[in-house]
Amino acid sequence: MIGIMSDSHDHMGGIRAAVKVFNQEKVELVVHAGDLISPFTAGAFDKLHAPLEAIFGNNDGERRGLMAAYAELCPLEDFKELEVDGRKIALIHGTTEALVDALRESGKFDLVIRGHTHRMEVTEGLTMVVNPGETCGYLSGDKTVVLLDTQDLSWEKVQL
Repeated sequence: MIGIMSDSHDHMGGIRAAVKVFNQEKVELVVHAGDLISPFTAGAFDKLHAPLEAIFGNNDGERRGLMAAYAELCPLEDFKELEVDGRKIALIHGTTEALVDALRESGKFDLVIRGHTHRMEVTEGLTMVVNPGETCGYLSGDKTVVLLDTQDLSWEKVQL
């Protein structure tokens, strides 16, 4: 099982709540689809009992500081290809819908994880697309993450 989150936007309470959920559920990996925002957020992710994979979002302006702060947790990039339990995963923030669509339609991935819209949405199909919504709750008022079983691609939305 993996934990999926995005758009934490410095909301330390949301990040801590997500880390608590992921640790309680004993996920094997946590994936963050961008918009971490500030380097100081790395301290909360340091409490994870699972590895972290994260990428930059469109609001991550202080890239050098973020890269230094997250250096011991994971490298930060604009896009990542991951493999978990034999599932090929594309991780992208999703600023450009055409790129998200191209990844979904490429047939190369079992799963595309994206963020950016702050709306929780899961599209099932040959390639599943998961947007966990926002960890910060700033736009929707909902702080959400997703737990995904990589064996059968079943998933659960978790309110923080």
